[in-house]
Amino acid sequence: MSAERDAGLPVPAAQARRQFLLRLPGRTLDARGCHATLPAGGTATLDARVRTFFARKGRAPGLLVGALPFDPAAADALYQPQELVQGSAEPATPAVPFNGDIHPEPSAAQYADAVQQAVAALHDRDGELKKVVLARTLRVHSRAVIDPRALVARLGQDPAAVTYLCPLPVAAGDAPAWLVGASPELLVSRRGPQVFSHPLAGSTRRRPDPDEDTLAAHELLGSAKDHDEHRYVVDAIVAALRPYCERIDAAARPTLHATTTLWHLGTRIEARLRDPSTSVATLLAALHPTPAVCGTPAAVALDTIRRLEPVQRGFYAGAVGWMDAHGDGDWYVAIRCARVQGHRARIHAGAGIVAGSAPAAEVVETGVKFGALLAALGADAAPRIEGWTC
Repeated sequence: MSAERDAGLPVPAAQARRQFLLRLPGRTLDARGCHATLPAGGTATLDARVRTFFARKGRAPGLLVGALPFDPAAADALYQPQELVQGSAEPATPAVPFNGDIHPEPSAAQYADAVQQAVAALHDRDGELKKVVLARTLRVHSRAVIDPRALVARLGQDPAAVTYLCPLPVAAGDAPAWLVGASPELLVSRRGPQVFSHPLAGSTRRRPDPDEDTLAAHELLGSAKDHDEHRYVVDAIVAALRPYCERIDAAARPTLHATTTLWHLGTRIEARLRDPSTSVATLLAALHPTPAVCGTPAAVALDTIRRLEPVQRGFYAGAVGWMDAHGDGDWYVAIRCARVQGHRARIHAGAGIVAGSAPAAEVVETGVKFGALLAALGADAAPRIEGWTC
């Protein structure tokens, strides 16, 4: 990264060819180019860095877009676009049959073993761990270059998902890299004094038969294991918001939230800031990572993830979104996503592990969560590969 970009100054034209997309039902944020980059840092310093950035004059549009990594101490990747583009979304073209290789890291058997180790830790009477989210990945190599814009357009065919395309930092001389995904989960949104969050935790796969699908949804609503997993997330978000909010409303029981492949338990949380100057950056630092992607207690869960996951998460399970000079913004949990770079992609999927978790069921759940990205890549009809299918 150049000194000019570190200082938050305009970047050369050769470095300014970026596109950030955040597409919700009925509206799209399409940010083009890069006017200046926010000096990178950890989530704890985000608010101070953003305030310093916007204190400089002549910054228009007054907007930052980008992504936060899973590790709150790692460097984020936010920048100010040159322009916002109005217009309709590009039509999605059908995915061509996938031609390439897919390698699981870890294998399904290795992942099941990691889940078993996590369950053992959860049953340890002397341990503090209450929940941990364990992820696995697929390493994809395509014979053809993977088009991130075509990929995000195909993901957008799920009307319940928020799709995103976000440029990621790369070493000098490397091909451009992108975070591409379709998240169903709002981490935090701020509009003036109003704050919203919609955590999801606890899930089951959709069924093709309508009657079986309805039964699966009712079974999820009645699952004690999934309600426990969900309650950890809601309680943690409410506790994190409490120092900043004078009123917090969260339903006592979750409701069903559907995507094309999964049923989720979700709870809508609404709050009102005690101090209207509290920014979305401050709220992000307080909330991220939630038990929906990490676990509880957070420090113990993070240690468990580092011990049991063989692949670092990077920006998977972080957050993607925007914030402005007034402190408003929308940030979504970066799940159901892939890091795409040239001919390669890495797809991530995770599952919440609690004391009642069964390793085989968590393998199935993560396998289903790979589905949207594999379908968008044209790999859903590829021959079954030992180690990643469920």
